[in-house]
Amino acid sequence: MALIAHSYATPLGRMTALLSEQGLCLLGFDPGTKRLARERAQVEEARGPVRRHGGTAVAAQLGRELAAYFAGRRRRFDVPLDLVGTRFQIAVWRALLAVPYGETISYAALALRVGRPDAVRAVGAAIGQNKIYLIVPCHRAIGSDGSLTGYGAGLARKRRLLALERTGVMPDAPDERADAERAPAPGRRVAPPVH
Repeated sequence: MALIAHSYATPLGRMTALLSEQGLCLLGFDPGTKRLARERAQVEEARGPVRRHGGTAVAAQLGRELAAYFAGRRRRFDVPLDLVGTRFQIAVWRALLAVPYGETISYAALALRVGRPDAVRAVGAAIGQNKIYLIVPCHRAIGSDGSLTGYGAGLARKRRLLALERTGVMPDAPDERADAERAPAPGRRVAPPVH
């Protein structure tokens, strides 16, 4: 099976996609990061190497759908998916796909949805392995207390995605000084990011 790679400019930064004959396998931010490189290697191990870069009908469809989403005109994606993960991970991702646009769900509630109420941490770990950002809406997963508990693409992006879905308008990029003020004090332990 051959993969096709394509990239997209978005208001939150460049995104890279890998598409198989069955559908979208990967959509991630920040080309060149270690996380994206690891996810890409996992997809290539499961589906084969990238054979070419460029467009296909599905790549064009994804581009239109992303543009409409970021413009506040699309609430769900119709591009076919080819999820790459374990059975449990895929079950969690499918449960995430059922979370409506503009709503959030706690990790505990998601664990209940997949029939594993005692597996909240495993659900968080599965969310952290999601390779299809935005479309499998891991940004909608939050802590039980309503806190933003992390996002593989950064909390600033998560905040902006949730704001877009609440208002239909992409907010301006956050002021970096404001983010620095919200950062934990040096030496304070922070939970690892989970998206």
